Amino acid sequence: MKAKLFASACASALFAIPAGAAAQDAAEASPQADAGQDSNDIIVTATRREERIQDVPISISAFSQEELTDKGIVGYEGIGRETPGVVLNKPTANFNNFTARGIATNGYNANLQSSVAIYIDELPVSTIGNTTVVDPNLFDVERVEFLRGPQGTLFGSGSLSGAMRILQKSPDLNDFDTAVLVDLGLTGSDSFRQRYNAMVNIPLAEDKLALRVVGFYRDEEGYLDNVGTGVKNSNTLIDYGGRATLLWRPTDRLSIKLLGSYEYSNPKDSSLTSPSLGRNKRISDEPDRFTGKQFIANATIDYEFDFAKLTSSSTYSDFDQRFYVDLAGTFPPGSFPGAPIAFGLDADAYDKVFVQETRLASTLGGPFQFVIGGFYLDRRRDVDYFYRSNPAFLAARGITGLPDKYFQKQYTHSLSKEIAGFGELTYRFSDKFWLTGGMRYGETSAQGFTEAGGYLATAFGFNYYDYALLGLPVNFDTFTPYAAVEGVKAKGSKPSWKASATFKPSDALTTYATFSTGFRAPIVNAFAGRPSLVDPNDLTIPFGASSDDLKSYEIGAKGRWLGGRVSMNVAFYQIDWNNIQAQANRVSDSVQFATNIGAARSKGFEFEIGVIPATGWAIGVNGAYNDAKITKLSPEEAAISGAVLGHRLSAPRIQGSAYIAYSFNLASDVEATLAANAQHIGSYNSSFPNTPGNPNLPLSTFGKTDAYSNVNLSLGLKKGDMSAQFYVENLFDDHSITYIHPEAFLVSRFGTMRPRTFGVRLGYSL
Repeated sequence: MKAKLFASACASALFAIPAGAAAQDAAEASPQADAGQDSNDIIVTATRREERIQDVPISISAFSQEELTDKGIVGYEGIGRETPGVVLNKPTANFNNFTARGIATNGYNANLQSSVAIYIDELPVSTIGNTTVVDPNLFDVERVEFLRGPQGTLFGSGSLSGAMRILQKSPDLNDFDTAVLVDLGLTGSDSFRQRYNAMVNIPLAEDKLALRVVGFYRDEEGYLDNVGTGVKNSNTLIDYGGRATLLWRPTDRLSIKLLGSYEYSNPKDSSLTSPSLGRNKRISDEPDRFTGKQFIANATIDYEFDFAKLTSSSTYSDFDQRFYVDLAGTFPPGSFPGAPIAFGLDADAYDKVFVQETRLASTLGGPFQFVIGGFYLDRRRDVDYFYRSNPAFLAARGITGLPDKYFQKQYTHSLSKEIAGFGELTYRFSDKFWLTGGMRYGETSAQGFTEAGGYLATAFGFNYYDYALLGLPVNFDTFTPYAAVEGVKAKGSKPSWKASATFKPSDALTTYATFSTGFRAPIVNAFAGRPSLVDPNDLTIPFGASSDDLKSYEIGAKGRWLGGRVSMNVAFYQIDWNNIQAQANRVSDSVQFATNIGAARSKGFEFEIGVIPATGWAIGVNGAYNDAKITKLSPEEAAISGAVLGHRLSAPRIQGSAYIAYSFNLASDVEATLAANAQHIGSYNSSFPNTPGNPNLPLSTFGKTDAYSNVNLSLGLKKGDMSAQFYVENLFDDHSITYIHPEAFLVSRFGTMRPRTFGVRLGYSL
């Protein structure tokens, strides 16, 4: 029935709303345009000032809203597949960890700060692993920029190997405008996908005041069956929200922008699978839930002095998240007399973050250009850990006395702060040669606290694990509350440096050489000092991990010829990564913790090529080669982490994508576009190969992802402001394993591509 309804919707769209995916911006370029400047130049703000992307001495990919819509990119996943040298590790909705240039020890980053900073306008939203990261809706954005290589001088400690910036559109002060995008898709025969987006721009006072409002709603039925809960298509996603932006420009020099946004993302179950159960199957005793609810408020003030632009951005974020997961894999059948047992974690987390950044960027046309500024971040994270059994298991084993299904409750919170000053100075010796130097000096601190209260249920001095794993009945009669504990405060301070030389032998070609450094803030382990309740002889959780250290060397070239009809960017790099922050897991109970290990080296290159061979045609190809390996490791570091000298890090050796589009007139007032888009991601290691704490034992969860290719096709039609695009995603219904979870506690640990999906996108004023 759903297939018939979907087919009817597509047929109606064909006759009702012709629409199109226009070719990329350069498709309209005139061959007679100036070789150095043309109307299709992409302007970015990666250096905190507006510059042509071809003049910025950074390896950067930029996506306009038009390109995002044409390629069907609505979130992080599409960005990861289209950006050379970048992989998105996405086990399920609301878990998003980017890897850039091979700088990753696994794809999950549990307990670790991300190595790629993610910004929504001025707010850094990337955070440590083991927390949800809401996949923002990419509708009505000005641009998405992905900067590769360390970006610490301008974007802070979290940008160890890169930074992604989502820049949302500002209100138009003069024109009333609306836009609508509806995306209806069918996965398989019975999974219906609905995405609705709308925007309205309202000038309130000409040239002075305007309001822009965006709303969105997604209802994407799942395609996995959970054999544990008995729910078909269990991984359904409901996601909705919106934002409102008010822009006031009382004078030509001053502008004030106020923004409020809200998003609630509610996946009904995880998208991780168990291939041994069959295609598109997973198992857990309850749905694994990773939900996020985020509110953001921002005030940005810009003032234009005669010599520079002053920007002040103040952001408050309130983020509630749910991390509910079945941990049954911790005790597989045969590991203990009573195994497997019902064992899970329901964790609720609450983040409150304030960020202030103030910077001054020069605007004069002389040889000197500068950016100076200050940054402050204050975050409080409360996490409530509730460890659970389930009522059926308790009844079957004769375990009584618990007030509910939880046998252990613990309340914690952590405080973290970052304060930094930064600056970049550029001196132009001529229009052909300039030097840039930058530094950021930051101080970070983090401290964890266990709050008084909660409880650990015991009887005769033994806990739930003891009775459940031995198969013994018991009546719990003792509920020992936790005492308040103040963790040691971790502090770190070090500079990040950047130096680059840029040479333009002609208007069409820019070459550069860059040296830059990066680091991540020190990490406090949430359960530092806690022994194992399962095996007292297992290691005690260490205090935490100190800052790691990264040095990057890069040379690159960017060319743009024939009025933008041909463009080529290439970059070569070597990265030395020392004192690596790495994730480890205690063997007996799978408790995660952060530690430091030796060093690694990553070498590689990236390229992007765009060609407009003839009127109406657009061809784009990009690719990357990466070789990242552990180069230094002590026996003690190998024992605690499971790492091996010479082991490849968790990034593919080869990846790339290709895009081809042909636009033609179907009628005098109807433009049509046929497009094909393909991506290839090579295989890579899921984690280190040995068991942390037992380095002579191969890690049972270690594996390699599949090398896979994804192909999308589309036919777009456009008539005036109306548009429609018919598409198929994952044309060959590839079911490759794209992610392997490194931790043993999950029974369903494999991420796969969404099955083949047919759909139609209907648009107005796009």
